Amino acid sequence: MKGLFCYDGPINCDEQGNYFGTVLNNNVFRRYFSIVDSLDIAIRVEKQEQNSKASQITLDNLNIIPMPNVASATGIFNKREATHALKQNIKKADILFIRLPSFIGNIAIKLAKQLNKPYIVEMVGCPWDSLWNHSIKGKIIAPYMWHTTRQHLKDAKYAVYVTNEFLQNRYPTNGEFVNCSNVELPEVEDSILDSRVEKIQISEEKITIGTAAALNVRYKGQQYIIEAISKLKREGIKCEYQLVGWGDSSYLKEKAKQFEVEDCIKFVGTLPHKEVFSWIDNIDIYAQPSRQEGLPRALIEAMSRGCPAIGAKSGGIPELLEKEYVFSNKKTNIDEICTIIRNYNKEKMIKQSKRNFMEAKQYNKELIQKRRISLFKEAINSI
Repeated sequence: MKGLFCYDGPINCDEQGNYFGTVLNNNVFRRYFSIVDSLDIAIRVEKQEQNSKASQITLDNLNIIPMPNVASATGIFNKREATHALKQNIKKADILFIRLPSFIGNIAIKLAKQLNKPYIVEMVGCPWDSLWNHSIKGKIIAPYMWHTTRQHLKDAKYAVYVTNEFLQNRYPTNGEFVNCSNVELPEVEDSILDSRVEKIQISEEKITIGTAAALNVRYKGQQYIIEAISKLKREGIKCEYQLVGWGDSSYLKEKAKQFEVEDCIKFVGTLPHKEVFSWIDNIDIYAQPSRQEGLPRALIEAMSRGCPAIGAKSGGIPELLEKEYVFSNKKTNIDEICTIIRNYNKEKMIKQSKRNFMEAKQYNKELIQKRRISLFKEAINSI
């Protein structure tokens, strides 16, 4: 059986023709081989050397089909080419895995209906939140993508959501669906929690806060933590903010200068994924201040290390954290962030450490994959 995965992406390709991905990698694509023998990937490809966060895509029976960029301002001029390429490959496929929100995904669903091909929608984020908080151009496109995505989910016979409630409520479906986070954690040992509790008990006066996210995407929200730290500093509360991530950091450095906390901000840079857990183990609080999210992998990974956490009221973040540790994504959030950090004493930190550790166990790889495969097989049996 032949599958076709459709998504904007992108993934990277080096001069030797090797493909690399960060979010999209061998582990992600391996899921689909539970029901297909071969898999084509229709996706935008960018020429770029491997970075430290990317891993090479090396699966057998997997074929990359480079697609033109239809997600940019000039993407409308590439739509005809993309439609033709997708149509030819959809004809060859037995089942489609279409990831939304994406412009390539929108075209693929329209063609799948025309060609009467079965497809499964994977809903991984909110187009309204991501576009509205992106730019002026994003605000123009947001209503169209919101309406189109809602219609696609409503019509889908089978859907996979990465959240437990948020995306399901905003983009409901009339078909069969399951919640399967893209975060798949290995079994975590109780010794991790023991080490975290011990760290909290002997912690120093200074609070180390950390965020792992792109540095050049303003809706990731690191600037709000920087401003909050400035206010706490004036109150005599010592904080250090460590930022792990890639991209141009000039905007955030300017914010640190503006709020006179340059000495409190540490840009760690990009870390290989295996080193991220060690970094998490050395911070006191993990912060996810994003203005838009699906279900943030970095937050769940921090929770799996027993790390106390805070986060914005965006996407699936409130599904992961207790209400007391969630702040709004409005202009008033600076005071809210300060209040949460100010009230985070050792007793509360230990309580949240234990709570977060247990919550993260719900994202065990085997449990999630079992739900996903069950829906996949149901879709296959309906063909």
